[in-house]
Amino acid sequence: MPPATEPRLRLFRYPARLSPMTSAMRRRSTDPVRDPDESDDSRPSKTQVKKAMLDLQDLGSELLELPLAALDALALDERLREAIEDLRRTTAHGARKRQMQYLGKLLRSEDPEPLRAALAAHRQGKVHDAQALHAVERWRDRLLADDSAVDAWRREYPHSDTPQFQALLHKARREDEDVRTAQGRGEPKPKGRYYRELFQSIRAALKTAEAQR
Repeated sequence: MPPATEPRLRLFRYPARLSPMTSAMRRRSTDPVRDPDESDDSRPSKTQVKKAMLDLQDLGSELLELPLAALDALALDERLREAIEDLRRTTAHGARKRQMQYLGKLLRSEDPEPLRAALAAHRQGKVHDAQALHAVERWRDRLLADDSAVDAWRREYPHSDTPQFQALLHKARREDEDVRTAQGRGEPKPKGRYYRELFQSIRAALKTAEAQR
């Protein structure tokens, strides 16, 4: 009886060509990793839409700063103009919030850039007006307190150095001295008539000089 032989192991050879599944897996492994939150379309996210709406609501409330003439110059849609005026009249918190939302919705169909430009021009004008008022106040205080300021005023604004202005300045100085004396005694005394008239006269002189430049 011939001796029993051990079974021979059969080696399995993988085919040279990869199966379609394996090729697909290999292609996926080389693709760039995608952010799971990344969308293939270019639509704005909910957060971006909400921010845009809030920006328009803020723009709508800022339009209340514009005077009526500036609003008329913008040639706004009639519904938008009425919504702005309604917001101006609305004081209750809840109603005002709803009106701002409605105004923001209307602004979605408007080009916001002319509105922002009008606001910027209006605010720049207010800054200029404030600077002009500060200049008037500085001149008034100098003219009341310092004789040398009178010579400086004559050199700077010779057109305003009239007898009427000199008489007004003299009265304003006497009035200011009386007020200071009363305040020194502890007696409250408000600024008087000539103090205010001097302010108006200086303001008019500065406006005239600016217009001539």
